[in-house]
Amino acid sequence: MAVAMPVYQEIVEFIAAGTTPSSVVAYRPSEAAKMRVEELIGREKSDGLSAEETVELEHYMQLEHLMRLAKARAWRILSDE
Repeated sequence: MAVAMPVYQEIVEFIAAGTTPSSVVAYRPSEAAKMRVEELIGREKSDGLSAEETVELEHYMQLEHLMRLAKARAWRILSDE
């Protein structure tokens, strides 16, 4: 599952650098991460994925959900300021 590591590493680096509500709202995954997810989703629909790739895609989707929740909370914080 080495391919998934850059996605996790991106988020670890983002968090470790320190965040603000504004930086959370502005966060976007890299082009490489987006391309990998698009590839996995496309292959899932056509050829199917290996068990390892399925886990990789599920992990990415969990991270995406987590970031959406964080962004929603960050928007609320910013609107209260």
